[in-house]
Amino acid sequence: MKEVSIVGLDLAKRVFQVHGAGTDGGVVFRRKLSRGQVVAFFTELPRSIVAMEACSTAHHWAREIGKLGHEVRLLPPAYVKPFVKRQKNDAADAEAIVEAAMRPSMRFVVPKTEKQQARSMIFRTRDLFVRQRTQLINALRAHLAEHGVIAPQGIANLAALTGIIEDDNVGLEVVVVETARLYLEQIDVLTSRISSLEKALKSEAKQSENTARLMSMPGMGPITAMAIEAFAPTMTMFRKGRDFAAWLGLVPRQHSSGGKQVLGRTSKMGQRDIRRLLIIGAMTVIRWACRKAPSENSWLGRMLMRKPRMLVAIALANKMARSVWAMMTKNETYKDSGLAVA
Repeated sequence: MKEVSIVGLDLAKRVFQVHGAGTDGGVVFRRKLSRGQVVAFFTELPRSIVAMEACSTAHHWAREIGKLGHEVRLLPPAYVKPFVKRQKNDAADAEAIVEAAMRPSMRFVVPKTEKQQARSMIFRTRDLFVRQRTQLINALRAHLAEHGVIAPQGIANLAALTGIIEDDNVGLEVVVVETARLYLEQIDVLTSRISSLEKALKSEAKQSENTARLMSMPGMGPITAMAIEAFAPTMTMFRKGRDFAAWLGLVPRQHSSGGKQVLGRTSKMGQRDIRRLLIIGAMTVIRWACRKAPSENSWLGRMLMRKPRMLVAIALANKMARSVWAMMTKNETYKDSGLAVA
């Protein structure tokens, strides 16, 4: 045990696999642990590096093991997979984690705090309810279409759909009307829960100085600002704004070789929640700009003249991400210099 330098921990629900290695990478021990033995094992273990794959429970274990004095490193699972030798099993996974964590150029995931995970739970719950509400609306429209009732898409047209269902002149069967009312009741329940979650997010945003600073940017609302607080690590982890944009998946995919730079579509390899909200905010900025006819000399005006709106929205979201990095690292409010002006 005294020779161990780094320990790979393969997480599970009940049975955990640990792989200890020395400074030269040689195997010191291999062992299986039950869930109740994990904390006791690392309490007795001399201080060392403990590496784990970043997954749903990894942040909890990172906090618990970190309290014992160990240095915890979380690795993206995609970066561990190339180090798995032949067949996949728990022992091979734990060894691969150690191999990957010992690479000098390896990138690690910053463990989240309990507060960050609590806020992310609110976001994920809200997204789940929004998806369920969309499913119910689409299912209701599909069922009514079978009876000759065609309704436009979107929750904004739900009131008109309700009027059609309650209209006796439409001639729907009683069973169809009663079943449709069940759909409407469930949609109302989900709408109420979504509103309460959004109020909780907005109240949290008012209590944070960072979110107030972020909301000074056009297209950045309280929900997007709170998403950055919940899902993004400390901005000092990124060397520059482009690194943060790349972490979100807002940069072009590269296919470069032989000194020739070839850029493709947006990578989308990153934090999807913040990326999606930034693109939605960018589309809002574009819609308002189109109403006012943006200046042809501005960056946004020139882009809208040459490119489709969705492509411009992604480019604008990239600029917004870089501005977020600058605002958070310099502790400054938004300055209108990068989104609309060349």
